[in-house]
Amino acid sequence: MQQPGLHNRHRDKNGEISKKHGNTLVRTLRKIYGAHFAQGEPDTAKLSDVLQTIDAPSLSALVHDHEHGHLESKIAQNA
Repeated sequence: MQQPGLHNRHRDKNGEISKKHGNTLVRTLRKIYGAHFAQGEPDTAKLSDVLQTIDAPSLSALVHDHEHGHLESKIAQNA
């Protein structure tokens, strides 16, 4: 059974959920969350840039917005 909020991330030896680093490229995130993840952002954009652009607190918030069809409109508003 998958634990809520993990989004295919894993727990490290201390039981903490592994986090994506701010320097993770959107291209990498698209391999995980789909080709349309953060549409409007270039493949070479960093996670930290996208978070800052739309004032999002975390990757989990981006994934939530993406799954509910809100992420792309937030990106477009801040472009």
